[in-house]
Amino acid sequence: MLISASGLSKVKDSLKEKIFFGQEPSTELIAILTVYFVQGILGLARLAVSFFFKDELGLSPAEVSSLLGIVALPWIIKPVFGFVSDGLPIFGYRRRPYLILSGILGAISWVSMATVVHTPMAAVGAIALGSLSVAVSDVIVDSLVVERARVESQADAGSLQSLCWGTSAFGGLITAYFSGWLLEHFTTRTVFLITATFPLIVSFIAWFITEVPVSKTNDSQAFANWSSVSTQIKQLRQAIAQRTIWLPTAFIFLWQATPTADAAFFFFTTNELGFEPEFLGRVRLVTSIASLVGVWIFQRFLKGVSFRVIFGWSTLLSAVLGMSMLLLVTHTNRSLGIDDRWFSLGDSLVLTVMGQIAYMPVLVLAARLCPPGVEATLFALLMSVSNLASLASYQMGAILMRWFGISQNNFDLLWLLVVITNLSTLLPLPFLNWLPAKEEITAASGQPAIAPDATNNKEIGQTLLPNLSELVPSSLRQEPVEEPAE
Repeated sequence: MLISASGLSKVKDSLKEKIFFGQEPSTELIAILTVYFVQGILGLARLAVSFFFKDELGLSPAEVSSLLGIVALPWIIKPVFGFVSDGLPIFGYRRRPYLILSGILGAISWVSMATVVHTPMAAVGAIALGSLSVAVSDVIVDSLVVERARVESQADAGSLQSLCWGTSAFGGLITAYFSGWLLEHFTTRTVFLITATFPLIVSFIAWFITEVPVSKTNDSQAFANWSSVSTQIKQLRQAIAQRTIWLPTAFIFLWQATPTADAAFFFFTTNELGFEPEFLGRVRLVTSIASLVGVWIFQRFLKGVSFRVIFGWSTLLSAVLGMSMLLLVTHTNRSLGIDDRWFSLGDSLVLTVMGQIAYMPVLVLAARLCPPGVEATLFALLMSVSNLASLASYQMGAILMRWFGISQNNFDLLWLLVVITNLSTLLPLPFLNWLPAKEEITAASGQPAIAPDATNNKEIGQTLLPNLSELVPSSLRQEPVEEPAE
């Protein structure tokens, strides 16, 4: 039986609404989503890296947490990549060549891990190169998303960000279980070699990005580039001077800079509780599903909720629920008849949902703060603050681990680390008024607008949205050896 044209149209509209959150599924959008999907797939090597650090290199929890600071450096200097991409096109293109280059660098980094890396510093260097690869591609697709997000209606605000992060989470979902299963059957170096194939997908898909080449004027080209750079610097200085930009950014930093116990927990679950790689893959599967659930809850119910309400309640609930880890650390769950594995799965699910709900608004806010012309640079600057906070979080966690004597096999004071890390998350709450309230946001022609600068009475592009916007993090996203949040 033939399907009518109107029936096909209804199916297409339904897929557009349900799968693509109302976005038109163009070739370029598919290419953008593929890059985010690959970022999620790269989680295939996450457990392998953790076990490589712990078993093959013999590092302690504090050493692992400290070395992550070096791995995170490419994410902290993301504004440099955005600055270069916006101001210095390659062969007339500002996006496509950088995506191709990022894929090549990523492949080289994982091939190195699979073959020539044998020392901690060599491993950190190779993983940092991989982080550089993801950071560059992330800057590029973020700029493309920001350009699209700017023309979204108020009703659709945040839909594209939700779609992109949902795609990344789906990529993580695909490889979550296999990240542990592969380690049960193959060596860590084999997993690294398999992972090396995925960045090349980014190099291939870059050719499908729609991009108009920058106009060339022979001798005047160099001058035009430097003129563009000068304009970017001026726009960035104007944007950063806005209270509506730096106050929310400062809050995000405080919110994410509190110490973390992630590295210690990885050692605790493997050395103390005896969790195998395959089971840890199941945990990653659960957390990947939880991330998707968090994206869906935000998209479905929380898009119109005040920034302050989302951050306030999610922070408070996460701190309270995080204390449940004391039951696992002290083995009280066993007295209650709850198996370690079931307890770990349930706790990871709930905390990941809460973390994703809290992090989604960070992306929407950052996108709406970006003025035209410096999308990649300013968005990367705002996200690098989040990544810098993650670095501080891991370094402070490492310091606490050393103070408490937490090592590969000593977890006597892990309970105290749990208490401190959870209570510290409440410290930013007195500064919730740094986030914009609904009444402080005005929309003009369907676009929010940044309040005029008090010093020069100039307006700078777009402004805050009534719904703010990884890791949790895209990178080091709440796991011991992951790339930092975008």
